[in-house]
Parts: sequence; C-alpha cells; structure tokens
Amino acid sequence: MMILKSIWRSWTNQWHHLWQQRIFYGAIAAITAVLVFGIHSFVLSQQPVQVSILMQALERSQWEPIVERFEEENPDIDLEIVEGPNATNLVEDLYTSAFLLGDSIYDIVYMDIVWTPKFAAAGWLEPLDDRVSDEELSAFLEGDIEGGRYDGKLYRMPFRSDAGMLYYRKDLLEENGFEPPETTEELIEISQTLQEQGDVEWGYVWQGRQYEGLAAVFVEVLEGHGGFWVNPETEEVGLDEPEAIAALEFLTDTIDQGISPTGVTTYQEEEARRFFQNGRTVFMRNWPYVWPLANEDDSAVQGKIAIKPMVHQAGFNSGACQGGWGLALVKDSPHKEEAWRVIEFMTSESVQKQFILDTAYVPSRRSLFNDPDIVAEYSHYPDLLEVQERSVLRPPIAQYAQASDILQRNLSSALTGRLSPQQAMEQAAAETRRLLGRA
Repeated sequence: MMILKSIWRSWTNQWHHLWQQRIFYGAIAAITAVLVFGIHSFVLSQQPVQVSILMQALERSQWEPIVERFEEENPDIDLEIVEGPNATNLVEDLYTSAFLLGDSIYDIVYMDIVWTPKFAAAGWLEPLDDRVSDEELSAFLEGDIEGGRYDGKLYRMPFRSDAGMLYYRKDLLEENGFEPPETTEELIEISQTLQEQGDVEWGYVWQGRQYEGLAAVFVEVLEGHGGFWVNPETEEVGLDEPEAIAALEFLTDTIDQGISPTGVTTYQEEEARRFFQNGRTVFMRNWPYVWPLANEDDSAVQGKIAIKPMVHQAGFNSGACQGGWGLALVKDSPHKEEAWRVIEFMTSESVQKQFILDTAYVPSRRSLFNDPDIVAEYSHYPDLLEVQERSVLRPPIAQYAQASDILQRNLSSALTGRLSPQQAMEQAAAETRRLLGRA
C-alpha cells in the first residue's frame, strides 16, 4: 500500500509540474502575442495615412513640387496623385466609374467646375460649409465660390481659376486710332476696316466646333445680349427668347460677313490660338493659357497683344465663362480629416502663389492678381482680374452634361447653315425642357 501511495504521489507531482510548465509557457505565449500585436498596431499607427487624388497626367507633373512640400510639412500623410488621361471628359468618366462601383479609392476629387452639380446631386461629395467660414471664402473670386455650390451647399474649394476673354492686337488698334471694342458692333466695324486695309486676313476667331468649348463661347455671348440658358432655381429655359436668338445671330453673322473664317466651325482653343499667334487675325476669344504662348520669342505677335472682357451688345454686360479646377471631399472617404488638411493646404495663399509662379495658371484668390512677385512675372494679371470679375456660370444643374450636348448640337446646326438661328434655338429650348421635365 505504501508503494502505491508513493507511486501516486510521484505521478501527481510530475503532472503538477507539467501543468505549471504549461501555464507558464502559455502565459509567455499570450504575453508574446499581445506584445507582437501591440508593436504591430503601433507600427501601423506610425505609418502615413494615404490620401489619393486622380488628375490629368500633365497637371500631375506640375503638382510634384507642392506635393513634396506638403509631405515635408505633414509627414503623417502620404499624398498619392494618381495619373489619369489628359482629356478632361475621360478623367470625369474614371471618377464616375469609381463612385458607381462603390468603395472609391479616391479621397479627394480634383474637379472641373462643371462637375459640381452632377457629383453633388449623386451624393458623392461631402458638404464643406461647416469646415470653412464666410470670411475665409471671401478671399476667393466670387465666381469660383459660386461654381462650387449646389442646392445651397458648398462642395468644392477653388484651386485655380479660368475665364474666357477677348485678345486683341493693340498695335493695330493704336496705329489706326481705334479704342479696344466694348460692343459687338465695334468689333465688327474694326475687323472690317482692318481687313479692307489688308492689315489682317481675318477679324475674329473663336471656338466653333461642336464640343464644350462652343457652349462656353455661347454663354459669354448670351450674357452679352441679356439672355439666359437655364435658370437653376426655377428650371425655366431661355434659349428661344429673342436675346438668345440674337446672340447666336452674332456668331453666324461673323461667319456670313467674312469676319471669321468658315473653318471656325471646326476650331477648338489651339486652332484659334495658332491663327492669332501667327498674326492672321485681330481679335480672338480664348482662355488665359494663351498669353505666355503668344508672347514667346517665335510668336509673330510677341509684345503686340492685350486682353479685355468680352464684347457685348450695347446696353448689356460683358460675360466671361467661369472655368477652373478645385478640390472636393469624397463623402465615403475613410480619411476625411486628412483629406481636408490636403484641401486646406493646396488652396492656401502661399501654395497657390508658388503654383501660379511655376505654371502661369490663374489664381482663385483675388489678392494674387496684384501680388508684386506675380505681376513682375505676368504683367497682365491685373487686367485678368477685371475679366475674372465679370464671370458667368454655366447652368449649375445636375443634368448639365446632357443640356450642354443639346445646346452644342443645335448651335453647330446653325453655324454650319443647316438651321437658322431661330430654328436652332427653338429646337434647343424644346429639347432642354424635355430633359428637365418641363415640356
């Protein structure tokens, strides 16, 4: 019996020892797991948060200096610029596809001003009203801010601006005793006089091809004739009103009277620029990007040009189609606070100033148009501010892309002689009303 007790005590001691070892090693394993998890979590918490934006390839390269500056000042954020195609509509399609598929990889939208109503109406953007004060917004151009609103809410902060304007040969006007034209009638008169004298081949070039640029041209002429396209509050359509018909008649008259070449109906920005830069015309409607190109050493009009707000019919106001690009916050982004820090940084005065000096784009902050460093580099910027302050928006409606397509098609029909201006505008108005459900 004593032997059995001894054997039992021995087994019990061994099992107790083994059990203690198991507990000990289990505890070690558990502590190790906790430590590994903690270290892993700590390492992950120290990794920069990645904030992604998609933009055109050309501008992506222009952003590199300010991206480097941002990451130096914000080491906890990795700002990834995804390179897209250089065609604006293709970039819009890529954003749209990403949002429709859900779980977008983008935290910020770098967006053309005309995307605002579509993206906001679809619920893809986060309102910004609670993040920025009215005082802060007052530093920006009014047209840029209004172009970032939809249904009373702000969705887009301006980064760089744009507006259509009239370029003219100041040397030819001065030599012949003309003041820069204010009205459409004066533009036609000056053009015809200089053409008859043989000073220039053509009087006026613009963007007449069937694309978004034609809609931009027409917005300016329409404003200059006292008309309107679509009232965004009431969805009333004004394209078949007398003012709109008269606006289109001005454009068709420039072709019919030989002031503009018949080929203008195929021109985009670059075709018009080359015509003007080669000295073949006295007036041109275009965007600010033309200025530095037209003043290069190999330009026939270097130092001979000036800019001013677009001409208008007597008794009405000049209009400059508001363009430009800005930054919007993606509603479903998991990194909204970091993304907002990016937007604040990129739209700050110092960053805009650096970007403008590096690229010659147009600022969206009013103070920069008269900044001494910028004016020393680009002497025409104070004149550019006068143009920008006459800006007019394309209709901020969710169906803008479809409405623009309707307008472009019908304008093109009139410019190429398939329809009269009245027929084209009546047809455009009827189609637009059907689009908006107001037929």
